[in-house]
Amino acid sequence: MTTSTNIAFLGLGVMGGPMAAHLARAGHHVFVYNRTTQRAQTWLEERGEERVRCALADTPDRAAEQADVVISCVGNDQDIASVIRGDSGALSAMREGALLIDHTTTSADMARQLGKACAGRGVEFIDAPVSGGQAGAENGQLAIMCGGSAGAMTRAQPIMQPYAKAIVHVGPTGAGQTAKMANQMCIAGVLGGLSEAIRLAQGAGLDLDKTYEAISGGAAQSWQMDNRWATMTQDEFDFGFAIDWMRKDLGYALDEARRLGLSAPITALVDQFYADVQAVGGARSDTSALVTRLPKSNS
Repeated sequence: MTTSTNIAFLGLGVMGGPMAAHLARAGHHVFVYNRTTQRAQTWLEERGEERVRCALADTPDRAAEQADVVISCVGNDQDIASVIRGDSGALSAMREGALLIDHTTTSADMARQLGKACAGRGVEFIDAPVSGGQAGAENGQLAIMCGGSAGAMTRAQPIMQPYAKAIVHVGPTGAGQTAKMANQMCIAGVLGGLSEAIRLAQGAGLDLDKTYEAISGGAAQSWQMDNRWATMTQDEFDFGFAIDWMRKDLGYALDEARRLGLSAPITALVDQFYADVQAVGGARSDTSALVTRLPKSNS
């Protein structure tokens, strides 16, 4: 049985909202904060019998002041810096010995900065970006890649378990974010190849369902193929992980590659392809909308 913990959850977007709900259902006391107050109010109204264990806070520090664990899931480096270290930031109210788990996808440098700031206040820190998208968050099936000390991981793992399929301690602070960069680079490359394959099959007049059946059972199989082939062939992109967010993540990956003196030409190319899709109104479309950059055959 899960031991009840006082948890502050900062950020109730398409990922954070379901994750916070899993924590409440697991028996934890959850204090939530969201920059858009109405979203937080709606989240609370949607809770069932676990609502008695939930409360709203109007600032991050108010959410954190009663918490043993603070969990954040916001947008980018600037957002996490604001809710943790800005005016009324959570860190100012966290108790010595508390734990901060950040699920935001940030730069590795931001993770290292947060780690140092936490250490200065006697707070443990784990950078723990996630993969699995909105469906993974809703179904409690996220893959979580973590950076931080072994002791912090021992504490963090059971807290994250209600919404996780896999939790891996990759290395020291920043390693989780770097692993997430590798994750996004892999996704971008796969979607680039998948987009071209779909246009080839369409141009040749192949039965698209049978083509998927033929190739998905072999070495070409991937999560993207299994979950996006049908929607890509039907021009459906109003769901999933937005191109705006993918470009943010790929930007972090390219910056880190440059910092390490490495080349990432495929990632850079796909990033520019995504910029093309953004420019024609696809910024909020799922990342699989990459296929729309490629014209269909006239034959």
